[in-house]
Amino acid sequence: MELVQSLQQARVVLLAGLIALQAISITPSALAGSQSAEIRVVAFGDSLTAGYMLQPDQSFPAQLQMALDAAHRKDPSTTQPKVTIINAGVSGDTTAAGLERLAWTLEGGADAVILELGANDALRGVDPKQTAANLDKILTQITANGTPVLLAGMKAPGNWGADYARDFDAIFPALAAKHKVALYPFFLDGVALNKSLALNDGMHPNAAGIAEIVNRIQPQVETLIAAVAAKKAQAKN
Repeated sequence: MELVQSLQQARVVLLAGLIALQAISITPSALAGSQSAEIRVVAFGDSLTAGYMLQPDQSFPAQLQMALDAAHRKDPSTTQPKVTIINAGVSGDTTAAGLERLAWTLEGGADAVILELGANDALRGVDPKQTAANLDKILTQITANGTPVLLAGMKAPGNWGADYARDFDAIFPALAAKHKVALYPFFLDGVALNKSLALNDGMHPNAAGIAEIVNRIQPQVETLIAAVAAKKAQAKN
Protein backbone atom coordinates (compact mmCIF):
# COMPACT_ATOMS: atom_id res chain seq x y z
CA MET A 1 0.00 0.00 0.00
CA GLU A 2 2.81 2.41 0.94
CA LEU A 3 4.49 1.68 -2.42
CA VAL A 4 1.27 2.47 -4.26
CA GLN A 5 0.81 5.72 -2.34
CA SER A 6 4.43 6.70 -3.01
CA LEU A 7 4.02 6.05 -6.72
CA GLN A 8 0.80 8.07 -6.79
CA GLN A 9 2.48 10.98 -4.99
CA ALA A 10 5.43 10.85 -7.36
CA ARG A 11 3.04 10.84 -10.29
CA VAL A 12 1.26 13.93 -8.93
CA VAL A 13 4.55 15.77 -8.46
CA LEU A 14 5.71 14.82 -11.98
CA LEU A 15 2.40 15.86 -13.52
CA ALA A 16 2.51 19.17 -11.67
CA GLY A 17 6.01 19.75 -12.95
CA LEU A 18 4.99 19.00 -16.54
CA ILE A 19 2.01 21.34 -16.27
CA ALA A 20 4.23 24.10 -14.92
CA LEU A 21 6.74 23.53 -17.70
CA GLN A 22 4.01 23.67 -20.35
CA ALA A 23 2.62 26.84 -18.81
CA ILE A 24 6.02 28.48 -19.08
CA SER A 25 6.50 27.43 -22.70
CA ILE A 26 3.15 28.64 -24.00
CA THR A 27 2.84 32.00 -22.28
CA PRO A 28 1.92 34.85 -24.64
CA SER A 29 5.29 36.48 -24.02
CA ALA A 30 7.08 33.30 -25.03
CA LEU A 31 5.00 33.05 -28.18
CA ALA A 32 5.66 36.66 -29.04
CA GLY A 33 9.36 36.15 -28.50
CA SER A 34 9.50 33.17 -30.82
CA GLN A 35 7.60 35.00 -33.53
CA SER A 36 9.70 38.17 -33.32
CA ALA A 37 12.90 36.11 -33.41
CA GLU A 38 12.46 35.53 -37.14
CA ILE A 39 13.03 38.15 -39.81
CA ARG A 40 11.11 37.47 -43.02
CA VAL A 41 12.64 39.03 -46.13
CA VAL A 42 10.46 38.75 -49.23
CA ALA A 43 12.35 38.70 -52.53
CA PHE A 44 9.71 40.14 -54.86
CA GLY A 45 10.57 40.03 -58.54
CA ASP A 46 10.50 38.31 -61.90
CA SER A 47 12.40 35.36 -63.39
CA LEU A 48 15.71 36.72 -62.11
CA THR A 49 14.37 36.21 -58.60
CA ALA A 50 12.27 33.12 -59.28
CA GLY A 51 15.19 31.10 -60.62
CA TYR A 52 14.22 30.56 -64.25
CA MET A 53 15.45 27.16 -65.52
CA LEU A 54 17.37 26.54 -62.30
CA GLN A 55 16.98 23.99 -59.53
CA PRO A 56 15.09 25.33 -56.50
CA ASP A 57 18.27 25.49 -54.42
CA GLN A 58 20.03 27.52 -57.15
CA SER A 59 17.59 30.44 -57.23
CA PHE A 60 18.51 33.86 -55.91
CA PRO A 61 16.47 33.56 -52.68
CA ALA A 62 17.83 30.06 -52.00
CA GLN A 63 21.46 31.00 -52.58
CA LEU A 64 21.05 34.20 -50.58
CA GLN A 65 19.57 32.16 -47.73
CA MET A 66 22.55 29.79 -47.79
CA ALA A 67 25.02 32.68 -47.87
CA LEU A 68 23.39 34.38 -44.89
CA ASP A 69 23.25 31.12 -42.95
CA ALA A 70 26.92 30.49 -43.69
CA ALA A 71 27.86 33.97 -42.51
CA HIS A 72 25.92 33.40 -39.29
CA ARG A 73 27.70 30.08 -38.66
CA LYS A 74 31.03 31.76 -39.28
CA ASP A 75 30.26 34.29 -36.56
CA PRO A 76 28.03 32.49 -34.02
CA SER A 77 28.48 35.31 -31.51
CA THR A 78 26.06 37.47 -33.43
CA THR A 79 22.69 38.05 -31.78
CA GLN A 80 20.94 38.57 -35.09
CA PRO A 81 17.57 36.77 -35.26
CA LYS A 82 16.95 33.97 -37.72
CA VAL A 83 16.46 35.26 -41.25
CA THR A 84 14.17 33.59 -43.78
CA ILE A 85 14.28 34.63 -47.44
CA ILE A 86 10.94 34.12 -49.20
CA ASN A 87 10.94 33.50 -52.95
CA ALA A 88 8.18 35.71 -54.38
CA GLY A 89 9.51 35.80 -57.92
CA VAL A 90 7.27 35.07 -60.91
CA SER A 91 8.86 34.53 -64.31
CA GLY A 92 7.62 36.94 -66.95
CA ASP A 93 6.32 39.53 -64.53
CA THR A 94 6.38 43.15 -65.60
CA THR A 95 6.04 45.96 -63.10
CA ALA A 96 2.32 46.06 -63.93
CA ALA A 97 1.92 42.36 -63.12
CA GLY A 98 3.91 42.78 -59.95
CA LEU A 99 1.66 45.62 -58.84
CA GLU A 100 -1.40 43.45 -59.40
CA ARG A 101 -0.17 40.62 -57.15
CA LEU A 102 1.63 42.69 -54.53
CA ALA A 103 -1.10 42.83 -51.90
CA TRP A 104 -1.82 39.11 -51.71
CA THR A 105 1.86 38.24 -51.99
CA LEU A 106 2.61 40.21 -48.83
CA GLU A 107 -0.36 38.85 -46.89
CA GLY A 108 1.91 36.33 -45.18
CA GLY A 109 3.91 39.18 -43.70
CA ALA A 110 7.21 40.77 -44.58
CA ASP A 111 9.76 42.45 -42.33
CA ALA A 112 11.66 43.68 -45.38
CA VAL A 113 11.43 43.42 -49.17
CA ILE A 114 14.03 43.06 -51.89
CA LEU A 115 12.27 44.54 -54.92
CA GLU A 116 13.57 43.36 -58.31
CA LEU A 117 11.30 44.28 -61.21
CA GLY A 118 11.63 46.11 -64.51
CA ALA A 119 13.70 43.83 -66.72
CA ASN A 120 10.68 42.61 -68.66
CA ASP A 121 9.43 46.17 -69.10
CA ALA A 122 12.74 47.07 -70.71
CA LEU A 123 12.75 44.00 -72.95
CA ARG A 124 9.25 44.87 -74.18
CA GLY A 125 9.97 48.56 -74.64
CA VAL A 126 7.36 49.67 -72.11
CA ASP A 127 7.25 53.43 -71.72
CA PRO A 128 9.65 54.28 -68.86
CA LYS A 129 7.03 56.65 -67.43
CA GLN A 130 4.65 53.70 -67.00
CA THR A 131 7.37 51.53 -65.45
CA ALA A 132 8.21 54.34 -63.04
CA ALA A 133 4.54 54.82 -62.14
CA ASN A 134 4.08 51.11 -61.41
CA LEU A 135 7.21 50.90 -59.25
CA ASP A 136 6.20 54.09 -57.49
CA LYS A 137 2.88 52.50 -56.50
CA ILE A 138 4.59 49.28 -55.42
CA LEU A 139 7.03 51.16 -53.20
CA THR A 140 4.23 53.30 -51.77
CA GLN A 141 2.29 50.21 -50.73
CA ILE A 142 5.28 48.41 -49.25
CA THR A 143 6.59 51.37 -47.27
CA ALA A 144 3.19 52.53 -46.05
CA ASN A 145 3.70 50.68 -42.75
CA GLY A 146 7.41 51.33 -42.55
CA THR A 147 8.65 48.12 -44.16
CA PRO A 148 12.28 48.59 -45.28
CA VAL A 149 13.07 47.98 -48.95
CA LEU A 150 16.19 47.23 -50.94
CA LEU A 151 15.42 48.33 -54.50
CA ALA A 152 17.37 46.41 -57.13
CA GLY A 153 17.94 48.54 -60.20
CA MET A 154 17.91 47.41 -63.80
CA LYS A 155 19.39 48.77 -67.01
CA ALA A 156 17.74 48.92 -70.43
CA PRO A 157 19.14 47.02 -73.41
CA GLY A 158 20.68 49.15 -76.11
CA ASN A 159 18.22 48.21 -78.86
CA TRP A 160 15.66 50.87 -77.86
CA GLY A 161 18.08 53.74 -78.30
CA ALA A 162 20.01 56.09 -76.05
CA ASP A 163 17.00 58.19 -75.01
CA TYR A 164 15.06 55.15 -73.84
CA ALA A 165 18.05 53.79 -71.93
CA ARG A 166 18.63 57.15 -70.26
CA ASP A 167 15.00 57.49 -69.14
CA PHE A 168 14.69 53.87 -68.03
CA ASP A 169 17.97 53.69 -66.11
CA ALA A 170 17.08 56.88 -64.23
CA ILE A 171 13.92 55.32 -62.76
CA PHE A 172 15.58 53.41 -59.95
CA PRO A 173 17.81 56.03 -58.32
CA ALA A 174 14.99 58.56 -58.58
CA LEU A 175 12.47 56.28 -56.84
CA ALA A 176 14.99 55.20 -54.20
CA ALA A 177 15.53 58.85 -53.34
CA LYS A 178 11.82 59.65 -53.37
CA HIS A 179 10.85 56.79 -51.06
CA LYS A 180 14.06 56.92 -49.01
CA VAL A 181 14.86 53.24 -49.60
CA ALA A 182 18.21 51.53 -50.17
CA LEU A 183 19.32 51.06 -53.77
CA TYR A 184 21.40 48.30 -55.31
CA PRO A 185 22.09 50.05 -58.63
CA PHE A 186 22.11 47.06 -61.01
CA PHE A 187 20.87 43.60 -60.08
CA LEU A 188 22.94 41.94 -62.83
CA ASP A 189 26.13 43.78 -61.95
CA GLY A 190 29.12 41.60 -62.83
CA VAL A 191 26.89 39.08 -64.59
CA ALA A 192 25.26 40.82 -67.55
CA LEU A 193 26.94 40.05 -70.91
CA ASN A 194 29.15 37.41 -69.28
CA LYS A 195 28.43 34.23 -71.26
CA SER A 196 30.03 31.98 -68.64
CA LEU A 197 27.49 33.20 -66.07
CA ALA A 198 24.40 32.95 -68.30
CA LEU A 199 22.05 30.25 -69.50
CA ASN A 200 21.91 29.37 -73.19
CA ASP A 201 19.45 32.21 -73.79
CA GLY A 202 22.23 34.65 -72.96
CA MET A 203 19.99 36.67 -70.64
CA HIS A 204 19.19 34.69 -67.49
CA PRO A 205 21.93 33.91 -65.00
CA ASN A 206 22.97 30.32 -64.46
CA ALA A 207 23.69 28.99 -60.96
CA ALA A 208 27.16 30.52 -61.00
CA GLY A 209 25.71 33.82 -62.15
CA ILE A 210 23.25 33.85 -59.27
CA ALA A 211 26.10 33.09 -56.88
CA GLU A 212 27.94 36.16 -58.20
CA ILE A 213 24.83 38.31 -57.74
CA VAL A 214 24.45 37.06 -54.17
CA ASN A 215 28.10 37.72 -53.42
CA ARG A 216 27.80 41.31 -54.61
CA ILE A 217 24.43 42.19 -53.10
CA GLN A 218 24.86 40.39 -49.76
CA PRO A 219 26.47 43.32 -47.89
CA GLN A 220 23.46 45.52 -48.64
CA VAL A 221 21.07 42.72 -47.70
CA GLU A 222 22.86 42.37 -44.37
CA THR A 223 22.49 46.11 -43.83
CA LEU A 224 18.79 45.77 -44.58
CA ILE A 225 18.47 42.92 -42.06
CA ALA A 226 20.37 44.87 -39.41
CA ALA A 227 17.92 47.76 -39.83
CA VAL A 228 15.00 45.37 -39.31
CA ALA A 229 16.62 43.82 -36.24
CA ALA A 230 17.22 47.27 -34.73
CA LYS A 231 13.63 48.25 -35.44
CA LYS A 232 12.33 45.10 -33.74
CA ALA A 233 14.58 45.63 -30.73
CA GLN A 234 13.40 49.23 -30.39
CA ALA A 235 9.76 48.17 -30.58
CA LYS A 236 10.35 45.48 -27.94
CA ASN A 237 11.85 48.04 -25.53
